[in-house]
Amino acid sequence: MFLTITTTGTPDRPATDLGYLLHKHPDKAQAFSTSYGTAHVLYPEAGAGRCTAALLLEVDAVALVRRGKGKGRGGAPDAALAQYVNDRPYAASSLLAVALSSVFSSAMKGVCNARPELPGQARPLRVEVPALPARGGSGLVGKLFEPLGWTVTAEPVPLDTEFPDWGDSRYVSLVLESDALTLAEALRHLYVLLPVLDDAKHYWVTPDEVDKLLRAGEGWLPGHPEQRLITSRYLSRRWSLTRQATERLELVRLAETDDSEVEEIDNAVEAETEAEEKPTPLAVQRREAIVTALRQSRAARVLDLGCGQGQLVQALLKDPAFTEIVGVDVSMRALTIASRRLKLDRMGERQASRVQLFQGSLAYTDVRLKGYDAAVLSEVIEHLDLPRLPALEYAVFGSARPRTVLVTTPNVEYNVRWESLPAGHVRHGDHRFEWTRAQFRAWAEAVAERHGYGVGFEPVGPDDPEVGPPTQMAVFTLTTPKEAKAA
Repeated sequence: MFLTITTTGTPDRPATDLGYLLHKHPDKAQAFSTSYGTAHVLYPEAGAGRCTAALLLEVDAVALVRRGKGKGRGGAPDAALAQYVNDRPYAASSLLAVALSSVFSSAMKGVCNARPELPGQARPLRVEVPALPARGGSGLVGKLFEPLGWTVTAEPVPLDTEFPDWGDSRYVSLVLESDALTLAEALRHLYVLLPVLDDAKHYWVTPDEVDKLLRAGEGWLPGHPEQRLITSRYLSRRWSLTRQATERLELVRLAETDDSEVEEIDNAVEAETEAEEKPTPLAVQRREAIVTALRQSRAARVLDLGCGQGQLVQALLKDPAFTEIVGVDVSMRALTIASRRLKLDRMGERQASRVQLFQGSLAYTDVRLKGYDAAVLSEVIEHLDLPRLPALEYAVFGSARPRTVLVTTPNVEYNVRWESLPAGHVRHGDHRFEWTRAQFRAWAEAVAERHGYGVGFEPVGPDDPEVGPPTQMAVFTLTTPKEAKAA
């Protein structure tokens, strides 16, 4: 997958200014890790009169399959071989668009600290993409790029040069030329329109894609004659997101003409779009799910085991139903931060009587943990080496034995939906493992069986029909009193 950007220069404006704009030195060849392979930036030529920067993306086809996109368009599974043998490593697509935004992020934003005057200057630009999927043909390529000030050459690529009668493929060899655009504008055009022409994305489209589209489309998308097609294809034809983007683009257009109309439309749209425009962070959704489950269990005295910096303790303190809250962590530094977050030194006497923080290891039994209604292990177990899990299991379920235990942990199957997470990586550098839903269920059911608990499972976050929720939660409820179990 290959793209080049070329500019020409004059004695007072050398072409090598391209290196400043891209934040990549012309004398170096650099490599950058992306979610699906390695992006290389190099300069085939770099002189005062002419300078060319090339972005070469090496796609790891195996990683692409492992992250859940080894399927055909529309979600239907391809034949096994087709998952690995396809056009993704060779043809420009959303993979290249994401690499552009990652490798040239400062250039796309129009930022150049070393030469702040450069980003706002239009310059001669020539962009070449040897293999670009174009669903709609070369005619659609022209309709998309020409209104933006580009001279477009889109030559259809034949299916086979030895057999011209077979006709043309759906790919074109694209050349864009302009003297009137800045580099930042050019990169934003490519970022949006490459996946639009391919008409497919390699990752799950979520509500934050609307914000990405509007940021990249600022200044050109609201008035583009093919705005509706661009918006629909960019958002993978998800109707609710397309409608939201269209309405927000209309607000932008009206803002340039009549502020009173903008206010009227904004008020009408606000209620429908607020939730999608500002998605609730997963950490907040997780705490809300935990608090809800604790309320349903009628717990009053709660342990937060592995409390970290005290976010859950802080949330529990807001509900008077929780009369005693204890945060336990092995890290004194985390407990110090938690104390500051909770403002324990300035807390009123009545409120302070409800909360305790103390240091302790969950690998050992601790008499201080006995006698509580509920215990929470939120994003804790994955930080332990697997051989140490039995010790934690006994300390919590065998020794402390609260009436209710809540355990949350990442669902590794959902990792394919994180665009920025490299294939094969866990979500946090300290995670020793991340489990599938089946693995977590098997562990939880075995723990419940050994210690006299029942267990149920609840999703936390959006429950994807293919890969499940981002976080999985087990709710353990004590069914066998310790005395009866011992007998």
